[in-house]
Amino acid sequence: MQGKTRPPVTVGEAIQRMDAYVALGIVGQQEVAQALGLNVTDLTCLGHVLGAGEAPLTAGELAERVNLTTGAVTGVLNRLEKAGYARRRPDPGDRRRVRVVADPTAAARLIALYQPFYDRIGALFAQYEPAEVAVIADWFTRAADEARAHLETLRTGAL
Repeated sequence: MQGKTRPPVTVGEAIQRMDAYVALGIVGQQEVAQALGLNVTDLTCLGHVLGAGEAPLTAGELAERVNLTTGAVTGVLNRLEKAGYARRRPDPGDRRRVRVVADPTAAARLIALYQPFYDRIGALFAQYEPAEVAVIADWFTRAADEARAHLETLRTGAL
């Protein structure tokens, strides 16, 4: 496949488009969370738990990934367990720690809600050259790093 020629855009225009996409993502997360009977923070944590797959996260690792305190993650895990989405299990290497695992039916429920969107995004990516997809993936990784740094700045009151 040959790359498609695209009209030039300014950084400001690109940021506006990013903002529009992020806003849609926030609304989408709220809709999915509501469909599952969760709040957005709990859904975000559940996504990380599911994403960990065969290498379950500790509560501390989950807290770090979602930028929450360990105390806040304890509340999230309590709610996810109560709702039947996840459970804690002892860490085989350190009995003082717990690992968080998803309930097998939780993955099926999330996949049912997300897969149609992922199929659409996959078809969109198929319209790009592999090198272009690599640039997009790199941009998302680096933009997430910048978002984490900005969030830390906000939380420390440096702004």
